[in-house]
Amino acid sequence: FSSIKACEVSRYRHNSRSLTRLTKMTQTTVGWKEWVAVSGLELPPLKAKIDTGAKTSCLHALNIKPITERGEPWVTFVTQPSVRKHPERIIECAAPIADIRSVTNSGGTSELRYTIHTTITMGNWSDDVEITLTGREKMRYRMLIGRQTLEKGNFLVNSAESYLLGKLRKK
Repeated sequence: FSSIKACEVSRYRHNSRSLTRLTKMTQTTVGWKEWVAVSGLELPPLKAKIDTGAKTSCLHALNIKPITERGEPWVTFVTQPSVRKHPERIIECAAPIADIRSVTNSGGTSELRYTIHTTITMGNWSDDVEITLTGREKMRYRMLIGRQTLEKGNFLVNSAESYLLGKLRKK
């Protein structure tokens, strides 16, 4: 029900004519917010906002600290998956650092963020994705799904709908 056939259109110029090539592919439609499981960090399913304006996905993280684990750079942090229903629930996480990069936040300010790779699940799709860590305590959604993840999963966004992939259950 959430998969549709779509066409990718590439235009070529040849002798002043425009030729169109259509390549069929299957895209899964997501709403402007979806349930996401961050299984690589063993977090419960989160409500995430789909953000086509963000390049990289991000996760709410506090007390972010770089450490060395077996000679490799790691980052530890805590996250609060659900402030409204369970404000007392704080989960400690650790992951290898993939990168530290400058990201422009929604206020237009650049900030350095730790980047990690971890496995997420959206509906029937699951893959390793890049996620930046930042404090989102003032934001309603603890996770944003950015364009890189949307492209990797071949997702199409329907901004008029929500939770098209259904609710995920913790295993």
